[in-house]
Amino acid sequence: MIQNDRELPPVADRRTTDTDGHDCIDPLGVAIVTVSSSRGDGVEKTPPDPSGDAIAGILVEAGHVVTSRRMVPDDYVRIKTTVSECLDRPDVDLVVTTGGTGVTIDDVTPDAVSELFDRELPGFGEAFRWLSWEEVRTRIVSTRATAGIARDVPVFVLPGSVNAVELATAEIISEEAPHLAGLATRHANENVDSEQH
Repeated sequence: MIQNDRELPPVADRRTTDTDGHDCIDPLGVAIVTVSSSRGDGVEKTPPDPSGDAIAGILVEAGHVVTSRRMVPDDYVRIKTTVSECLDRPDVDLVVTTGGTGVTIDDVTPDAVSELFDRELPGFGEAFRWLSWEEVRTRIVSTRATAGIARDVPVFVLPGSVNAVELATAEIISEEAPHLAGLATRHANENVDSEQH
């Protein structure tokens, strides 16, 4: 299971601006939550998690720090509670889930996680499905991949396939998450700045 032990500096030391002058947080502290009825039931001590590993590998290579890895079964309450616990961690600037985004009765990840959203990011699902068109064509209609801002943290809800998470993480999340995290927390930073003056 990919996770690095690199120390994550305080968020104030990681806040910067991009070339357009927009707020960014870089590197990000990342929580990855894998949802699977076959892998989240505790049968194996360290069950394989290829999709979680793919997300971690891409984000670590981009310079970010994986601060939490969790595996949960396809259970609405467990998913929502686990993501909520990740959001409460001071070392988490980004949450990415994988699994449970389809249309079967136990695919409840988007429903559970979106309950935590303060603001939705519909452009993510649109962009992901557009990028997926070449590979899966009309089957894109069966994915309910989504994203939003929850407690000032960007949260991405991805399918369980390795190809899907590699596409979403490499092409969208690693590009946009530092900027999203900076924008989502700008109000908190402005409050700190005004208190210091």
